[in-house]
Amino acid sequence: MKIGFIGVGAMAKAIIKGLIASKNVSAADINIHSAHQANYEPFAKENGVVSFDSNQELVAQSEVVVLAVAPEQAESVLQEVRPQLKDKKLVSIVGGMSINRLEELSDYNLPILRALPNINVEILAGMTALAANAQLKETDKKQLGELFQSLGEISWQPEEAFGIFSALAGSSPAYVDFFIDSLSRVGVKYGLSKNAATKIAAQAVQGSAQMVLKSSQTPFELIDQVSSPGGSTVAGLLAMEEAGFMTAVVKGIDATIQKNNQVD
Repeated sequence: MKIGFIGVGAMAKAIIKGLIASKNVSAADINIHSAHQANYEPFAKENGVVSFDSNQELVAQSEVVVLAVAPEQAESVLQEVRPQLKDKKLVSIVGGMSINRLEELSDYNLPILRALPNINVEILAGMTALAANAQLKETDKKQLGELFQSLGEISWQPEEAFGIFSALAGSSPAYVDFFIDSLSRVGVKYGLSKNAATKIAAQAVQGSAQMVLKSSQTPFELIDQVSSPGGSTVAGLLAMEEAGFMTAVVKGIDATIQKNNQVD
């Protein structure tokens, strides 16, 4: 299956690297083109993917076309390649552009999958929301779903849930990185090197996340396991909550959803 990427930004690069690492797609079967040759040509050579000189040529040589451009560029790009999209399957990772709008700009008979991955797809630990139009056959839906599942986990969602999904899965890696960095800075405060403190904090967060996924207990029940009566963990939790830890998290997600709704 030849997969063509229109746009080679950070998310497209993460998906491409993940697909190659998963060994489900050969680098030679990945086609790319973007507006900036200085960006995509070195990436193509470094990763062994095939670059094309135009979007039309790329679409003509691809079975699945991944639209990975900025929202303000999507309309002109789809109009540009509309004749070549016939008999293709379109996958859009364009934020805030609904399937209905994609159909308006391309073709109501075009099979379309809307995907919302997070950046962790690059290391096969991603989380991707998926939604499809009625024109995408069940066999193709299954095949494309498995493709994204090779990059981590997938969640089929109605489009109206994409906003909250984006906040919880798309933006949250930045928030978790912020938390890890905050922990590591405290380690530096008490004498650890930044590298050592960051590794300690990141490994602890990774292990805790795996524990949540594998355990039948809720996160709060897991918290209780680490919190001895009158102990230092309880003291730390109470201090964090007094400083507004949970409120800060909720307000951060609220702000993210509000901004996503403005885009949609």
